[in-house]
Amino acid sequence: MTTAAKTLDGWGAWMERTGLALLDMGAPFAPARTAVVDNGSEAEASDLNGYSIVEAEDLQAARTLADGHPFLTDGNGKFTLEIFELAEM
Repeated sequence: MTTAAKTLDGWGAWMERTGLALLDMGAPFAPARTAVVDNGSEAEASDLNGYSIVEAEDLQAARTLADGHPFLTDGNGKFTLEIFELAEM
């Protein structure tokens, strides 16, 4: 099995396991990015490379949903998932 096929299989398994909690499977970010500072200048953009949106009771439950995520299966420290709670407006 190729690396690409293995990655796609991993995504499929994670999405299936996450089920209805996966509100938006997300998308990768394009390589071009920029960051604008509140004074109008530009800054170095973060190295975030995509997003997914899940619904969970709390941050621990969201972290549990991250178990088995394809980016966390290599164990080589190359990828990080950042989990944020959306605040009420």
